[in-house]
Amino acid sequence: MSTKKPLTTKNTLKLIWSVINFIRQLVLNIVFFPLLFIGLILAVFALSSDKPITVEDGSALILNLNGQIVDQKHYVDPLEAAIIESKGGAKQSETLLSDVIYVINNAAHDNRIKAIVLDVSGMRGAGISKTEAIGNALAKFKVTGKKIYAVGDYYNQQQYLLASYADKIYLNPQGNVSLEGIGIYRLFYKSALEKLKITTHVYRVGTFKSAVEPYIRDDMSPAAKEANQVLINDLWSSYAKVISTNRNIKAENLVLSPKDYLKELDSVDGDDAKLTVKRKLVDEIATSEQIRLAMIKEFGKADSGHSYNNIDFNDYLSVVKPKHNIILGDAVGIVVAKGTILNGSQQPGNIGGTSTSELLRKARFDSKIKAVVLRVDSPGGSAFASEQIRQQILALKAAGKPVVVSMGSYAASGGYWISASSDYIYATPTTLTGSIGVFGMINTYENAANYLGVHTDGVATSDWPSASVTNGISPTIGKVIQRGVEHNYHNFISLVANERNMSLKDVDKIAQGRVWTGKRALDLGLVDAIGDMTDAVTKASELAKLKSYDTEVIEKELSPEQLFIQELFAQASVYLPETRTKVSLLNKIIGNIDTSLTQLSMFDDPNNIYMLCESCNVQ
Repeated sequence: MSTKKPLTTKNTLKLIWSVINFIRQLVLNIVFFPLLFIGLILAVFALSSDKPITVEDGSALILNLNGQIVDQKHYVDPLEAAIIESKGGAKQSETLLSDVIYVINNAAHDNRIKAIVLDVSGMRGAGISKTEAIGNALAKFKVTGKKIYAVGDYYNQQQYLLASYADKIYLNPQGNVSLEGIGIYRLFYKSALEKLKITTHVYRVGTFKSAVEPYIRDDMSPAAKEANQVLINDLWSSYAKVISTNRNIKAENLVLSPKDYLKELDSVDGDDAKLTVKRKLVDEIATSEQIRLAMIKEFGKADSGHSYNNIDFNDYLSVVKPKHNIILGDAVGIVVAKGTILNGSQQPGNIGGTSTSELLRKARFDSKIKAVVLRVDSPGGSAFASEQIRQQILALKAAGKPVVVSMGSYAASGGYWISASSDYIYATPTTLTGSIGVFGMINTYENAANYLGVHTDGVATSDWPSASVTNGISPTIGKVIQRGVEHNYHNFISLVANERNMSLKDVDKIAQGRVWTGKRALDLGLVDAIGDMTDAVTKASELAKLKSYDTEVIEKELSPEQLFIQELFAQASVYLPETRTKVSLLNKIIGNIDTSLTQLSMFDDPNNIYMLCESCNVQ
C-alpha cells in the first residue's frame, strides 16, 4: 500500500510556499554574506586607520547638523539600508535633539572652543519647536562671550530660523534666503476613490476632526480652514518674533508679496543675494574660499589640510559625551514616545502600545527610578494602543513615581491622551496639541469587486460576519460603530475634564478635534507650563523630592546580533560612497501620495477607532 499523501489543494499550497521560502532564503544569503564580508573588511580598515580625535585650543566647533532633528532615531536595519542605497535610494539621516543641545551646552564651558560655525545646509527638518530649543541653547552659548558664525550657500525657512541666532551670517553670492510663510495643503482622494469604486465609511465626533477629509472630500472643509488658519497664524507669529528679535527686522517685513519682492529685486538688478543684505537678512556675501580665509584669520590654520582650526559636530560629540551612563543613586527615568501610535511592539521611531508600555513598566519596577519624564512627540494614532500606554502611566503614579510630560513638536489626539493623566505637562509655545476628537474609518471594496466580476456570498449564524471589505457594511452596523466612536469621544473629554479639573462642557468647547499651539493650550488649561526637557526633568525631581539625582534614558534594547550588525556597518559606511538623487516635483507628488498611503496602512486599531491629528505635519 502506498503511503504517499494525495496532492490536495492544501498540500499544493504548502509545497509552493516551501519552494518560495527556499528561494527567498537563498537570495537573502547570496546578498547578505558578500555584504557582511565587505562590511567586515571595511570595519577592520576603519578601526585600524582611526586616529585619536583631539580638540585643539582655539578651535571652532562646526555645528554641521544633518538630516531630520528628532527626539528618537528610527531603527534602521543596516543591511536593508545598504541595499536601498545600492539601488539609488536616499540615505535617511537623523540627528538627536538631545545630542545637539548637549554639544552646545558643553562647548559653552569648554575653554578649547572659541566659537561655533553653524552649517545648516544638511539640516532637512526639525520643526519650529525643536529649532527654537536649539536656538535657546545657542543664545545661552553667546552669553559666555563666544561668537557664532553661520555659513551657507542657501537658507530655507527652517534653516534660517537657526542661522538667525548667529552674530554674523554669510551667504554665497549665488545664494538666497527663502522666507515664504507657513501653509497647510493636502491631497484629497474622494473622486479618485469613487473612480476606483472604493467606499469609505467614516464615523467621527468633532467639528474640526478632519483627518479623514482627504478620503471623503475633494477640498478642505470650511471648519478645517478656519482652525488651520488660526493655527498657522500662531506658528508664524512665533517664528517671526524670533527672527525679528535676532535680526532687528520688523516682523511684517519678513515675507514680501510677489509684487513687492519683484520691485525690491529690480532695485538690485535681480540679484537675490544682494537683496538679502539690503533686507538685513544676512551680513556678508562671500564665496566658500573667502569664508575659508576669514575663518583661518579668526581661528588659525589647521595642522593638516587647508582648512581652519576646527572640530565638527560628530567628532566633538564622540569626545565629550560619556560612553556609559552608570547610575549609582536615585534617577529620573526618561521614556521617549515618538511617532505614530500603533498597536503591538514597534521599533524606535514609532510608538507601540505594547513596546512603549513595556518601557514604562520597566521604569516602574526599577528601584533606582524615582520619577519619569515622558517625552511625547506624536500626532496620535490607535485609540486602543493609546489607552494601553496611559494605563501604565496610572500604574507608575500608583507606585508613587511622579510622571511629567514634556511635549515636543506635537502631542495631539492620542499624543494628548497619553499625556493627560500625568502629574504635570510642559509644552513649548509652538507645540501642536489638543486635537481632542475621535474617528473611525473603514474602506470597503464591494463595488470594485463586483465591477471586476468578484462577488461575495455565504451563510452565517448572525448578521455580523456579513460585514467585510468585500461585502460592505450595513447601515445598522455602521450605527453601532458610530455609537462606539461617540462613546470614546465622551471618554476622551471626560478624561480631560477629570485630569485638568474642568467641566465636560468647557472641555467640549475646546475639543471637537481642534488643534492648539502650546501657548494657547496653556491659556485653555490643557497644559501646566511652557518649558523644555530640562524643566520637565527638574519638575519630576521636585515632585519625587530628590536632592540629588541622575537621568537615565529607558529605551528598547537591541539584540546582540542587531548591535553587531549595526556597529559593523556604522564603521563601514564611512568608506562607502554616498548616493545622490535629484528630487523632482514628480518625486515630491509621489512622495506625498506614498505618505498618505502609508498613513492609511497604519490604521490597525482592533476597534477601528483612532485619535490622530491631521494638521501636525505643519511642524
